[in-house]
Amino acid sequence: MTVESTAANAQPTRASNAASHRDDSVRPQDDLYRNANGGWLRTAQIPGDQGSFGSFMQLRDDSEAAVFAIIKAAQADHLLPDGTPDDRKVRIGNLYTSFMDEEGIEARGMDPIRADLAAVFATTSIAELVALTGRFQRQGVSGFVSVGVSSDAGQPDRNLLTFLQGGLGLPDESYYREEQFAELYTEYGTHLGRLLALAGIENPEAAAAMVLDLETALAAHHWDRVKCRDAQARYNLLTSAQLFETMPSMVGWLAGAGIGEGHFSEVDVWQPSYLAGLEAVLTSQPLASWQNWLAVQLVRSNAAYMSKAFVMENFSFYSMKLAGTKELKERWKRGVAFTEGAVGEDIGQLYVREHFPQRSKDLMEGLVKQLIEAYRQSISVLPWMGAETIEKALEKLSLFRTKIGYPNQWIDYSAVSTVPDDVIANVASANAFEFARELKKIDDGVDRELWFMYPQTVNAYYHPLLNEIAFPAGILRSPFFAADRDAASNFGAIGAVIGHEIGHGFDDQGSQFDGTGELRNWWTDEDRAAFEELTGKLVAQYDALVPPEAPEYKVNGKLTLGENIGDLGGLGIAYKAYRLDLADRGLAEDEVVDGLTGDQRFFYAWAECWRTLTRPETMVTRITTDPHSPGEFRCNQVPKNMEAFHRAFDTKPGDGMWLDPADRVEIW
Repeated sequence: MTVESTAANAQPTRASNAASHRDDSVRPQDDLYRNANGGWLRTAQIPGDQGSFGSFMQLRDDSEAAVFAIIKAAQADHLLPDGTPDDRKVRIGNLYTSFMDEEGIEARGMDPIRADLAAVFATTSIAELVALTGRFQRQGVSGFVSVGVSSDAGQPDRNLLTFLQGGLGLPDESYYREEQFAELYTEYGTHLGRLLALAGIENPEAAAAMVLDLETALAAHHWDRVKCRDAQARYNLLTSAQLFETMPSMVGWLAGAGIGEGHFSEVDVWQPSYLAGLEAVLTSQPLASWQNWLAVQLVRSNAAYMSKAFVMENFSFYSMKLAGTKELKERWKRGVAFTEGAVGEDIGQLYVREHFPQRSKDLMEGLVKQLIEAYRQSISVLPWMGAETIEKALEKLSLFRTKIGYPNQWIDYSAVSTVPDDVIANVASANAFEFARELKKIDDGVDRELWFMYPQTVNAYYHPLLNEIAFPAGILRSPFFAADRDAASNFGAIGAVIGHEIGHGFDDQGSQFDGTGELRNWWTDEDRAAFEELTGKLVAQYDALVPPEAPEYKVNGKLTLGENIGDLGGLGIAYKAYRLDLADRGLAEDEVVDGLTGDQRFFYAWAECWRTLTRPETMVTRITTDPHSPGEFRCNQVPKNMEAFHRAFDTKPGDGMWLDPADRVEIW
């Protein structure tokens, strides 16, 4: 099959200003990451308000600036040509204005949550408190569970209410039990005391100790992050009777949240043992502990929208202590994030109109077709997979859906009530709207036009239950993509991102879903065993990697396995697609540009995407909780496994990037 060569319509240009980022004192054969990015790594600095900085973060900063301009324009002029108000721009303007009303927010102090806080301490039983927790969660206050609506993994044509474990203030359950986090655990308790003191709670230190003990009890029932990745283990379809048998108190929580019986006749519970443990903690911990815990949830969930004392206390622990961040983000940046979080697709419509030309979408569609074709050809001849499983893998690939740039249908935010002078009211309205929108998905069924990221977001995703890949407009810019960029560089950057997202459909978890999104085994036992042997070798490779920012920690190869498979398959298939593109153009090899062959430009484009500086504190949190490997390892470890890289740079045994052919892993 020949695919139209849309990636190479323009004349080859320099890949970017990447040459200025390089360090020629380091050979690419020894360290591709530092050769490609060493000049940048020496001179770049992490902004004071961030925990890390690099290619992704620079694009996010650019997107933030573009969104800020859109918001300011909506503030300045929210009228339609006929002089009537443009409701979308009114919403945007009101939300941002209310957040920027610093003087009014300071004057009100904690008045906006005073009545809710009083309601917490007015509860006279655990049952009352559980119901109140449900009501609070509807307005955006974190609770002891996370609740949403998603496709049923067993019947992907319907949506179900889905429950996940929650209730913790530290990043992960391991922070409550592992000695390496003992200091942070203690400092978290101190932070809780300060937060409760700001809220006017009597004996705040004693109250904080109660909260810490309660969260520690909850953490003991949490699944660890590796187990939470297990698609089979976390799919637990329960009837309402089974749900209430597991956690009797859930009856009161659902009533408090205003969730009607028609929405929970069947539910999906990711961690049922957590719900059973939660019920035990509800009955074993005193009401006062739960009241103090819920007070913390209420204050913490609203801290960003209250007076400076609350903002700074939240910042001092979650940003300074956990991420090493030096400065609070400027208020306008926080205002942009708040407004975007409330009406993101309102802003997205304006964003794509200004920043995403049709040509970029057309070129991306061509690239996706080429990546799909490269996967098809590769899967068809896999040496480790039998014919029966290959046929089903190809069937799944043929059913992939692709979304590029922005939705075909936009979210209608007209039910979000906004005013220019009450940010807490706006927060509650936006959260109530989103909660109701989630529940409505159960009634409406699966909407395949729905997006799970905003157009201005710098990211991409694969959704296993919908078998779809999506690439928001925000990521479709340099260094990942440019319409006038040479084909090798586009394939090495955005091509690898496309391949990565397709690859999630065939990673250790995504491969358990078929082309319709159903969680079922479409593999033979022999092929699954061969796959697990290959992925086991990849786990071992990443388990050995130590980030220089936090040398006492190692990458968790099992936690990061899905993303590592995505990277490995993504770059490998992107390279295959690039070579198919050359063949379509009648070329055996690409032009030499700036002294680099096409293959070399391909790998340099990949390396440029992952340049990152990270604070030690941020690295610790990411190593513990993030399913992605650090940027340096995403850059270097994948090419080590690719014969194309070793051929492009003529590596030899003893080189830093050398990996013996017997130890290389190629899956897809």
